[in-house]
Amino acid sequence: MRSFPTYDASRVYHESVRTLSQRVADYIHEHRLMSAGDRVGLAVSGGADSVAMLGLMLELRETLGIVVHVVHFNHKLRGAESDGDERFVADLASAFGVEFHSGCGDAKKHARSGSLSLETASRKLRYDFFQRLLENKVVDSIATAHTLNDQAETVLLKLIRGAGSRGLAGIYPRLQTEAGPVVRPLLGARREEVEVYLGQVGQDWREDLSNRDPFHTRNRVRHGLLPRLKSDFNPAIVEVLSDTADVFRSEEDYWSEKVFGLLSDVWRKNLDGGRLDRAALGAQPVAVQRRLIRACAEEVGLALDFKHVEAVRNLGRANSSKKNCVLPYGWRTQLEGKFLIFSRPGVDSLTDDFDLLLPIPGRVDLPQVGIGVEAVPFDGDGDSSYNRERSELTLLDVSKLTEPLRVRNWRAGDRYWPAHGKGPRKMKELLQRRHLAVGEKKLWPVVTCGERLIWAHRFPVSEEFRATQTDQSILIREMPLE
Repeated sequence: MRSFPTYDASRVYHESVRTLSQRVADYIHEHRLMSAGDRVGLAVSGGADSVAMLGLMLELRETLGIVVHVVHFNHKLRGAESDGDERFVADLASAFGVEFHSGCGDAKKHARSGSLSLETASRKLRYDFFQRLLENKVVDSIATAHTLNDQAETVLLKLIRGAGSRGLAGIYPRLQTEAGPVVRPLLGARREEVEVYLGQVGQDWREDLSNRDPFHTRNRVRHGLLPRLKSDFNPAIVEVLSDTADVFRSEEDYWSEKVFGLLSDVWRKNLDGGRLDRAALGAQPVAVQRRLIRACAEEVGLALDFKHVEAVRNLGRANSSKKNCVLPYGWRTQLEGKFLIFSRPGVDSLTDDFDLLLPIPGRVDLPQVGIGVEAVPFDGDGDSSYNRERSELTLLDVSKLTEPLRVRNWRAGDRYWPAHGKGPRKMKELLQRRHLAVGEKKLWPVVTCGERLIWAHRFPVSEEFRATQTDQSILIREMPLE
């Protein structure tokens, strides 16, 4: 590793470096990401993007009038390498004479205890750390090093998984949290540019090999899909996708304000749900109808996919032959005269219990919950992207499945032992920790083999049934409704 360069704000860099710095400054001003006097905590992982962000912000700090801090979170994912990343960033901060703030957490343990993906658990721990720094007024904002490439990858991921304009808006330049703002000053710069910048100023960075692990969907998009789109379809695909996100962000800002203004005229919330004026809804264009229905659902804490939105919209039509439609987690919308009534599920009124055979291979759709559950044979040799860590959380040993599988909602008395947990626990206790709505909790799906629970929605597979080898295993996964 080369030694740290001595930072000199008066240093004359190559023309392309000065151009990148000016573009970053222009982007910051355009999106009002920083103000004079701000103490900005730069989230530096040690990777190329974040190290380049540090260099650029040091170069621009006098112009912007900001005070630079370096913040780093150690997820403890790669043992000595993770600790090495932390030392690297600490040394970097020291070399440049800026304050350094670090935090740490066991992301794998957090993922297991919270039944989260490793990526989600890592992000949650990291952002909780950022929030603490903001809440304690250590810094006024947090800057992350998302680039134009990250934006393009995010748009593709949202498109693949299914998203409306809100999802396709991608990464926002500024995210306002309760504790303070998170800003992305490099969102207008390409990853290739920041790496060229580092080479020109003679600054090393740390490589995280997990960024090439094909197990992660984003890595397959980054190293497989996006380069293919660039070489075979459009050399400017990164810029095109980023421009698309810009368009959708503007659309979202406009429509959010417009829908918010209309909501009070068509919607009345109450303790049991709310009511939507059928005639007022029908008078709006289809695009506004869909946004109003989604906004009404969000008012009562319910997220609807496109099919559910359309079911509610069709129910409100003058010639509708239906009287109600089922929404996720036991919610319903009923047609009552002039109104569409959103009804919160009650303990005594819920009649959507289910108990269905799950063939292998096969799939069961659960409209009450808004997902499908699929069971498929899995051969580890046929998928190089599957690693041991994931198999221990999602694969079941076929030799232990001695009876037909069934999908049902959990029942009082059910006990479950999530993989890597300390032992069987009451399902009721496991769900109570998630602070679920009544209907959501009552309809929580599980898969059984005989009388024993072997899988539960958003939990790792059963410790007693999990596969220790990936060959001759069964994969159970939840899927969006088709």
